[in-house]
Amino acid sequence: MRTLKTIAGAAGCIAILALSGCGTTPSANSNIYNPETADLPSQMGQPSDSGSLLTFGRGANNNGSSASQVQVNAYLWRGTLDTLAFMPLVSADPFGGVIITDWYVPPATPNERFKVNAYILSKQLTAGAIKVSVFHQVQQDGQWVDAPPDPTLAGGLEDRILVQAANLQAAAQNNRQ
Repeated sequence: MRTLKTIAGAAGCIAILALSGCGTTPSANSNIYNPETADLPSQMGQPSDSGSLLTFGRGANNNGSSASQVQVNAYLWRGTLDTLAFMPLVSADPFGGVIITDWYVPPATPNERFKVNAYILSKQLTAGAIKVSVFHQVQQDGQWVDAPPDPTLAGGLEDRILVQAANLQAAAQNNRQ
């Protein structure tokens, strides 16, 4: 029994030592992402060509490799945040490219509410790079009940996000010229 406790203790110490080596100190030139203050790449000193991406985390390793970088298309990210700005946000994960809103009650129809999940699926600014899911509830007898959303809502939001992202990209390109 004592041997099992010794082995378990040793394994615990080894695990702690192994995990303590996982942390790193950001370099002086690291780009720490803050969704509240995020700007487009051309405003952050990042490359801003047609494939420009917002780089999160530590940046390139000393040997030039970028294996530890997580990248999301900055124009899609900002376009999604701008398009959904009228709804309260619950979560905005730039590393996974996921934006989740809280329930929004339109002023004109107080007995229905909507929630949106937006997923950025690609680093490219294309029609297939954004997926929006819309959830709808109606109030019945004082309780919120799930109801099917209008099937055109998700597609309409995707279209607006793409237009906003394209406008942001065009404005950034015009500013460079």
